[in-house]
Amino acid sequence: MDSDAKVPKDAPSMKPTKANWSYPTRILFGPGRLAELGEACKTIGMKKPLIVTDPGLARLPVIEQALEILKGAGYDAGLWSDVQSNPTESNMKAGLAVYRGGAHDGVVAIGGGSALDQGKLVAFMSGQTRPVFDFEDVGDWWTRADAGRIAPVIAIPTTAGTGSEVGRAAVVIKEDTHEKKIIFHPKMLPVITICDPELTVPLPPKLTAGTGVDALAHCLEAFCAPTYHPMSEGVAVEGMRLIKENLVTAVRDGKDLDARGNMMTAAAMGAVAFVKGLGAIHSLSHPVGGLYNTHHGTTNGVFMPYVLAFNKTAIDKKMAYLARVLGLKKGFDGVLSWVLDLRNKIGIPHTLKELGVPDASKLDQIAKMAIADPSTPTNPVELTEAGARQIFMAAFEGELHP
Repeated sequence: MDSDAKVPKDAPSMKPTKANWSYPTRILFGPGRLAELGEACKTIGMKKPLIVTDPGLARLPVIEQALEILKGAGYDAGLWSDVQSNPTESNMKAGLAVYRGGAHDGVVAIGGGSALDQGKLVAFMSGQTRPVFDFEDVGDWWTRADAGRIAPVIAIPTTAGTGSEVGRAAVVIKEDTHEKKIIFHPKMLPVITICDPELTVPLPPKLTAGTGVDALAHCLEAFCAPTYHPMSEGVAVEGMRLIKENLVTAVRDGKDLDARGNMMTAAAMGAVAFVKGLGAIHSLSHPVGGLYNTHHGTTNGVFMPYVLAFNKTAIDKKMAYLARVLGLKKGFDGVLSWVLDLRNKIGIPHTLKELGVPDASKLDQIAKMAIADPSTPTNPVELTEAGARQIFMAAFEGELHP
């Protein structure tokens, strides 16, 4: 394996510190910046915020701390803490009922990708009259929304993976089909994001690994997507460098704020980068997560090497470049070896069997869902149902043939 190869001496290396960013939204970055939550609400004119989070996080000090900060700033904030790990339309409607019932005028979404997505959806749907799936990321469907009735969002991630804190979309499961649908609108972008690395310290190693490899999947697929977007491509490469240098440390030593901060940055970079496109990693991860309730980032990590192998003929030259930037050897083989070694070091399962997918009985359904997924068109190699079945079975059995 070449994963321990050194990055070239002239490669940039920056230590996380306090900074105010506007790329693509206003980001308050640095340890301790949660304390600025009250001021952030005032900045955007929010008068009665609703905190949206998940049950696990609601039991941790961060939510109590956020409520105290808001109380100290003169806010009577509400709390909805029933976000599911793979949120459904019904779950969203429950949050929407709390939002409307409490006469709230904005959302403070705190948590991982699910909580951030649900918070964004509650704020987005708070003034809409059409069903949520009328705003699926298809063509210009987003123009159906009443843009003037979309409530503002402050996003506070407690994981470093999805990058939902800088995204204009959210994922929700359509319960009758188990499909993960992407809902999009430009005004779904949080107005202010607070990226405080201290909030990721309590995240267990397993979730640190799963969310971290999600950020890697975003950067890697964006880099490989055959669309012209040099800005996003550059962001993706730097995101992967940060992940290479920091993910293992963040998993093994969760109190390392430098590693935690760099991973938060890489996660946001991944979300910025994937406006260029995603690919078959996500195309297959979405239906598997919807059908088997698996962790999204970890599922991406399982599929990653098998999709790389499937796409090899189309990405060989790109992998040679990426290997040089990351200080790896042997081009495509070097990148694949690094991915396999990284997964091993942070405990990502090698097969779908190990992930908890019991059998291949839903193979045909998964293949059809994968082809219909919005991530599919930008896969480097055209993904057919036969190709989706091939990748699924390779990942199920652990048969990697690059």
